[in-house]
Amino acid sequence: MSSPQSSNLPRHVAIIMDGNNRWARARGLSGVRGHRAGVESVRAVIRRAAERGVETLTLFAFSSENWKRPPAEVRALMELFLRVLKREVGKLHEHGIRLSVIGERERFSNTIQQYIARAESLTRDNQGLHLIIAANYGGQRDIALAARRLAERVEAGELKAEAIDEHALDEEIGRVSAPPVDLCIRTSGEQRISNFLLWQLAYAELFFSPCLWPDFGGDAFDEALDDFAHRQRRFGMTQEQIEAQGA
Repeated sequence: MSSPQSSNLPRHVAIIMDGNNRWARARGLSGVRGHRAGVESVRAVIRRAAERGVETLTLFAFSSENWKRPPAEVRALMELFLRVLKREVGKLHEHGIRLSVIGERERFSNTIQQYIARAESLTRDNQGLHLIIAANYGGQRDIALAARRLAERVEAGELKAEAIDEHALDEEIGRVSAPPVDLCIRTSGEQRISNFLLWQLAYAELFFSPCLWPDFGGDAFDEALDDFAHRQRRFGMTQEQIEAQGA
């Protein structure tokens, strides 16, 4: 379990970037145009998160369920993903941002996998914002794979079953070191988690924005952070206990 923070700034913000297709349809455009417009919001939010001193920012870019979308849209999304990897990683590196990708990348093309590996290698030692992209990611699958890896270690005699606890499972989930999510933002007015970071969101505050993702920028991000700053996080304790600690 996390311990209460003394700071009003979330260390880890996760965002479900929703509403690209609806934004495009409202303008008589293709869904792909909406996703392209959403890239500008990604840039704006990364900049603002870095400016505000957020430690980790996780963006839900492509879920494991998104393969069910029309093939033409999936192809276009893969092309956009590759284009962003080619064009944006150098800029991230210049600003000291570390990039990690979580999810089952094996389903992506070899080219995309290679660019992901290069991006992670290039930015590995950067000390600024840690940007995590969830791609071909599903929270339930993430937990299941972590449990399988622990079971394999038990079978191999490397680990005792009784040693498996929340800490052991936490170390396996996602395979990327990051603090628990403090604030999860979802855009477009939808109010659900959609299989995103189920383990990491255990004690997260939720913020639902009516903005469609391409309309979500730095000011909207600030609004979510300001809302978070006015919440009292109790972690199972009473309000009186929190106030006694000066939180």
